[in-house]
Amino acid sequence: MKRYWLGLAAATMLSACGSGGGNPFIEDTDTDDPEVGVPADVAQDLQGISYDPVSQTLTVRGITLDNEEFEAVYNRRPALDRNGYEAYTSQDSSLSRHTTAYLRDIDGTRAAVVTTGGQFEYFFGGAVYGRAGAYDPPSVTGSGGLASYAGRYIGMLNGPGDGGDLLPVTPGTSPSVTPVQAGEVTGKVLVNADFTDNAVNGIIYDRTYVDSPGTEMVDLELAPTAIDPASGTFVGDVSIQQQVRGSYGGIFGGDDAATVAGGIYVEDHITSVQNEVEYGIFVLPKCGTPGDAALCDQPNP
Repeated sequence: MKRYWLGLAAATMLSACGSGGGNPFIEDTDTDDPEVGVPADVAQDLQGISYDPVSQTLTVRGITLDNEEFEAVYNRRPALDRNGYEAYTSQDSSLSRHTTAYLRDIDGTRAAVVTTGGQFEYFFGGAVYGRAGAYDPPSVTGSGGLASYAGRYIGMLNGPGDGGDLLPVTPGTSPSVTPVQAGEVTGKVLVNADFTDNAVNGIIYDRTYVDSPGTEMVDLELAPTAIDPASGTFVGDVSIQQQVRGSYGGIFGGDDAATVAGGIYVEDHITSVQNEVEYGIFVLPKCGTPGDAALCDQPNP
């Protein structure tokens, strides 16, 4: 169990619950490569997802108390979309937990983050990622093994959101029994990969707590780590000024590793609160490919 934070104005303290001693690797992310695993501290309570990009249907498995079934179909919420990440929510009744999910898919390489709001002092969440097809690394000749991936980040906090998607309760209902909508974090990501040395690192920056924009949100460093040359996967530490605050993992997908998807788990990273936890994802195109970020348009010598 992990605790929810003490709020920005000394609000109530809640707790988080992860997957504990369950399967440390997620094998059900609706991809064609079931051998790709997601680390347990990133996946936590999320067992997997299925996604239909045509119908925009998201099915979530494993989030505790998000619905009556272990496998639940979430509702599309376009009004909550953030920077290319599609939003989905689930709430069975006005007195049951509210759950928010974000997902992005680029040609079968995808990631999803799912988090419940707090209720009765607990919350549940996690992130997964995967790809369709096998790993296709870029051809490496001379110094041609370097690649950058840039774009947007979405994260979910165990802190309060704006509550705008919650089902209404009867006026006068005690706050002790009502659910909370999870808070959202937006940001930008730069990932640099070296396919010659099979190494990757990066940073998540320009971070904003959407529901409390005055909150100071520092950069999260994706510490250098190895790329598995067989699977195109990687796992490493998330740090702040080289002090470890959590973990991240990811996977390269598409032709010539045209896309990277990943998820993070981080805690104790916001100075103004206590017991904070964040799950987040990124799905990024490679610089020089269609849809790449403006950051990629840098002058070269």
